Amino acid sequence: MRAFSITAALAAALAASTAPAAQAEQVFNRIASFAVAGNVPEGVDQKAPTSAEIIAASEDGNTLIYTDSPGKRIGFIDITDARAPKAGGIVPFEGEPTSVAVAGAKALVAVNTRESFTKPSGLLAVVDVATKKVDATCDLGGQPDSVTVNKDRTLAAIAIENERDEDVNDGQIPQLPAGDLVILSLKDGVADCATIKHVTLTGLAEVAGDDPEPEFVAFNGKDEIALTLQENNHIVIIDGKSAAVKAHFSAGTVDLKNVDAKRDGAISFAGDLAGVKREPDAVKWLDDNRLVVANEGDYEGGSRGFTIFDAAGKLLFESGASLEHAIAEIGHYPEKRSSAKGIEPEGMETAQYGDDKLFFVLSERASIVGVYKDTGAEPQLLQLLPSGISPEGAVAIPGRNLFATANEVDLVEDGGARAHVMIYKRGEGEATYPQIRSAEKDGLPIGFGALSGLAAVGDKPGFLRAVNDSVLSSQPTIFMIDATQKPALITEALPITRDGAAAQKLDIEGIANDGEGGFWLASEGDSDKLYSHALLHVNKKGEIKQEIALPAELRANEIRSGFEGISAIGEGDGLTLWMAVQREWKDDEKGFVKLVSYKPATKEWGAVRYPLDKSEAGWVGLSEISVHGDYAYLIERDNLIGEAAKLKKLYRVALTELKPAELGGELPAVKKEEVRDLIPDLKSLNGYVVDKVEGFTVDAAGNGYVVTDNDGVDDSSGETLFFSIGAINAM
Repeated sequence: MRAFSITAALAAALAASTAPAAQAEQVFNRIASFAVAGNVPEGVDQKAPTSAEIIAASEDGNTLIYTDSPGKRIGFIDITDARAPKAGGIVPFEGEPTSVAVAGAKALVAVNTRESFTKPSGLLAVVDVATKKVDATCDLGGQPDSVTVNKDRTLAAIAIENERDEDVNDGQIPQLPAGDLVILSLKDGVADCATIKHVTLTGLAEVAGDDPEPEFVAFNGKDEIALTLQENNHIVIIDGKSAAVKAHFSAGTVDLKNVDAKRDGAISFAGDLAGVKREPDAVKWLDDNRLVVANEGDYEGGSRGFTIFDAAGKLLFESGASLEHAIAEIGHYPEKRSSAKGIEPEGMETAQYGDDKLFFVLSERASIVGVYKDTGAEPQLLQLLPSGISPEGAVAIPGRNLFATANEVDLVEDGGARAHVMIYKRGEGEATYPQIRSAEKDGLPIGFGALSGLAAVGDKPGFLRAVNDSVLSSQPTIFMIDATQKPALITEALPITRDGAAAQKLDIEGIANDGEGGFWLASEGDSDKLYSHALLHVNKKGEIKQEIALPAELRANEIRSGFEGISAIGEGDGLTLWMAVQREWKDDEKGFVKLVSYKPATKEWGAVRYPLDKSEAGWVGLSEISVHGDYAYLIERDNLIGEAAKLKKLYRVALTELKPAELGGELPAVKKEEVRDLIPDLKSLNGYVVDKVEGFTVDAAGNGYVVTDNDGVDDSSGETLFFSIGAINAM
């Protein structure tokens, strides 16, 4: 079965999303996000890690219920007004909730209570959604992983994983005791513990058949259960009423073409992988005879996509690397994870929205949800939705045209984003994300990420150049952006080379035109990593022709946070380069950073002092400098994210203020003027406020453009925001 060309389909879908409203397709857009730390009770450490893993919705669609394993609780979110979600409280447990499903007025919660890997245990708790009280519990006899209920709410099925210890025998299986499947009866949402049936799963899989590790479970309309044995690379079909195994089959392997198979600091789809085990995680039924699995891999496989089988195990469709390519096209490819499992499809959801049967594939590492239309044959990719960090679970609420994701990673201990639940609504209009994507080259997407500095193409309105920073350390690149399209389109990628090879040990944070077809680049140094702060002059082919080290007066006081932008004033022998230093260096007065000048013709260095705003938390620094007209424009930001972010602003300094003094002496201070608070722009997609507003420039028509650095999807949601703030001269 051939893989569907998703990049072409996505381009068509994105183009269709900009059609007039009267002809617009139905699209999902994010309307709200909720940091689940907002549900942490008083008296509990507010900065302890939280999580949102598996998520369900009440039957009226007004309440979301998610599992928070680190907090040993489930949380409730009131989405009566879906655009303004509210904390709805918690229910604590003695163990770790692993999954939740709703049956009528009750929530069924699978709770892991194990003493150890060799003494697994767990229970099923029945929680009243209205009162948030535990009505009853059933002993499951092992460690549960996934719970689901059938269509008429009379049966529940729980996958008992009894997961392996990855620190024992290098994580190799078998590691007993074996897992199984539990089926029990429900009445008005309440579990009847006396009806529990254990379905033996040993002896089925070719891989470690005596140690099945059930992962995910789903009912079809005939009360048949599809169950994945992830590490065993196997799928089992069980009759829910009789608890008899009806069929079972290997999930098989995939030969992958054009994948990034190396973790080498570059996005390159030049690799091939043969015989990769699918090792599916989530499974959902598309109808009573077809099921779709997300091939995460967690042991020896992970084929980076999804697969559709019939109930007898016949292969109906294989996505191959196509979803991965589509994700790379919008800058979400997680290169630091690519050598093993790439984007790691993990979670899934299916639902009927109007006339469309849709399924959703959650990419854990890319922090993206692929929205597909089930056509009965090759599925059609409709959208890629931005999620929080590592989407684990999702729930469709078609009666309200809503969809929600649970994003498990909480980076509070590192000062990063909290775990979030994100809410989307389907309706007519334009897809608001992505705001930038890449074209194809030789049939494959141009890989990009971690965009930092911007520069205008002097004679072409709406055309810009951008650079990427050291996240893609083996792939320093100058990109051409056509911002006249919607989304903006990266049309070209010019490698930065040294002696004919990709230039190493660079952290490009700024770009300026040299007036001769080439570019000046600012590279931020890190002495601990054996590369220095520097200016680079490259020609129109991207070849480094000159590397200029900092003078001794600057080097003596350097820290890691160096040049974060570069801009040029004048031309020829009168050319002066200006660079913004991100943070105070050792010789700077608190609250002031340097704007450094360099004249290539005379090799003269100089500087002025720039006053930073104050912040109650974190640090404040500069991210960009860009000259337009009579002003130098600078981005000033705190290093905070989400609700903690307070300062993401565009300022300007009159060029008449830029009168550099010699280094080592007293430097004059410039005056600044606020141009725009960028936080409302960063909130416009209804996610959390991202930290790194890194690029700004003004195009040939006088319009300002802003781009954010997505850190290459490393401890980041991966979202790249790219937007115009309109005519600069009018501000």
